[in-house]
Amino acid sequence: MPFQIHIDILNFIYKGMLIGLIASAPMGPVGVLCVQRTLNKGRWYGFITGIGAVVSDLIYAAITAYGMSYVMDVLNNQQTRMYLQIVGSVLLLVFGLYTYKSDPTKKIHNSGNGRGTLWHNGVTAFLVTFSNPLIIFLFLASYAQFAFVMPNHPFEMVVGFLSIIFGALLWWYGLTWLIDKIRGKFDANGIRLINQVIGSVVVLCSIIMFFGTVTNLYRFFK
Repeated sequence: MPFQIHIDILNFIYKGMLIGLIASAPMGPVGVLCVQRTLNKGRWYGFITGIGAVVSDLIYAAITAYGMSYVMDVLNNQQTRMYLQIVGSVLLLVFGLYTYKSDPTKKIHNSGNGRGTLWHNGVTAFLVTFSNPLIIFLFLASYAQFAFVMPNHPFEMVVGFLSIIFGALLWWYGLTWLIDKIRGKFDANGIRLINQVIGSVVVLCSIIMFFGTVTNLYRFFK
């Protein structure tokens, strides 16, 4: 049955920031590139690399939300949302396990000696990230779990997308700050450790969200 969506804007902002962090944190090709540039060129070159990735992620985030808005219009009822949240939890669990087991150091390659311009570093990071449309599935899982897509609520969705951007930028800023501070002690093992920590956190959160959603679904049928 259709139901009225109640939106807590602060909670919505929080969810958007989490989605931005989840999309940015795994150490894929652009994450490794960010670390390399921070170590070899300086912190701001690493950060601008992250910004390039954020622009690409935002495009895919918008495409995913646009597509899901049609589904949510048709399947806009509480029971269906709970099923979508369960699917989202499972997909996030799979993503977390994959992140934990993957070895991002295999993607490390020797970069040139020249720094290049900040613009060049940002554009190349954008192209690296944009060449991997599989990020759409991560946004699908996150949107489903957090019930993030709100049809006919343009203001809230704009705030949500701004929150995604803020969460992603917060990650890249924090990562480059950390790498810059410990540059003398950071190596390939550090990259693997970050990936394992991120994977573990995603797995733990997905399990908690899964049982929380299943419990609510059980109460829904009582």
